Amino acid sequence: MNSFGVVLFNPEIPPNTVNIIRLCANTGCCLHLIEPMGFSLNEKSLRRAGMDYIKNVKISIHENIFDFLKKDLFSRYFIVTKYGKEAYTKRKYFKNDCFVFGSESKGIPKNILNEFENSKKISIPMICGSRSLNLSNSVSIIIYEAFRQNKFQFL
Repeated sequence: MNSFGVVLFNPEIPPNTVNIIRLCANTGCCLHLIEPMGFSLNEKSLRRAGMDYIKNVKISIHENIFDFLKKDLFSRYFIVTKYGKEAYTKRKYFKNDCFVFGSESKGIPKNILNEFENSKKISIPMICGSRSLNLSNSVSIIIYEAFRQNKFQFL
């Protein structure tokens, strides 16, 4: 049973995705990957690093964000961006919420952000002048906050 959804928009760095696969395997979250990706899931290093975890995760690959959105798989979508006006701790999360993360180098383009008009844009606070956090660390922060708020009942 999936508790929360994780979406990676155009992920570029295989080790980040492997870490997120491992996180999803240990939390029961489903993972959605939006193409294009900077790697193939068939790459030897990716398979080797996530080999024992990958079989325990529901991973879906979507050609583009629009194909993903048409499926209407989740109750609510939260876009995690440094441009979010609200800290991630200010929201209450529920089962079947989905968290969308941008690519490591480009984030989520503005035209894509506009597709999530009914979504909340949240951020992870950082000191002024910081560019970004590591993608897999950001996913971990958000997912464990959602579980904490729900008293870890979906684990």
